[in-house]
Amino acid sequence: MVIDLPANWQEQLRNIDWAAVKEKVADYGPALTVVKETWNRETLAEISQGNLFVTDEMMNEAIAKNIKADGPAKSVVLKSHENGRLDICVDTAKIGKVELSGQVKEFVHEGDKSYMVYRVRERNIPNHGLMSWIFSRVSLGMAQRMVGKVDISEDLPIKIKGNTVTVDYSKALAESDFGKTEFRGHRMLDMIEIQGATVKEGGIMFKTKLNVPDDVKEALKALVVKQEGKGKA
Repeated sequence: MVIDLPANWQEQLRNIDWAAVKEKVADYGPALTVVKETWNRETLAEISQGNLFVTDEMMNEAIAKNIKADGPAKSVVLKSHENGRLDICVDTAKIGKVELSGQVKEFVHEGDKSYMVYRVRERNIPNHGLMSWIFSRVSLGMAQRMVGKVDISEDLPIKIKGNTVTVDYSKALAESDFGKTEFRGHRMLDMIEIQGATVKEGGIMFKTKLNVPDDVKEALKALVVKQEGKGKA
């Protein structure tokens, strides 16, 4: 049975010494190494509380790592505003700067369903090929703090209709380290949900849900006890 992580568990999560996890619980090593590399204690606590704030700086850093020197753009920079607008400034190799302003209408991850919908305001979307390249990196850059590094697939499904862009990043996520990892037979992909995103000044607040199966919760509790026992020794 999959259950929500109780609120009083957040303090226990902070007691997990991720650096010692692999040595202390060898059977869980591979899965917990992915967990440790994806979430720090603060991130996991925020996800369990249902709201994770990801700053522009974090997203821009993630996007920059997915831009190659021979790509169509030299940089993609996001800027979030209190009025709900998300600006995207792209420095392209051929046509100079392209600036877009719009709203994140949906940002969802639930099991095998992972997608983003962005609506451009005040202009039609130019150059669909370039936009596909841009939004593939934007969507995965936004998700990285929750699901870890995801390699950009050149065939990422993207639909552009009028001034609305829909990015389906489920395949790329499934092929990532996080997507391929199981913990005691449960997929990591099923343990976290992203139910929406609200653009605020300086970053985006993601509405999240952490689903932890009973046996995984007991395993993590055992880890907490081990680490607390170590601290008292």
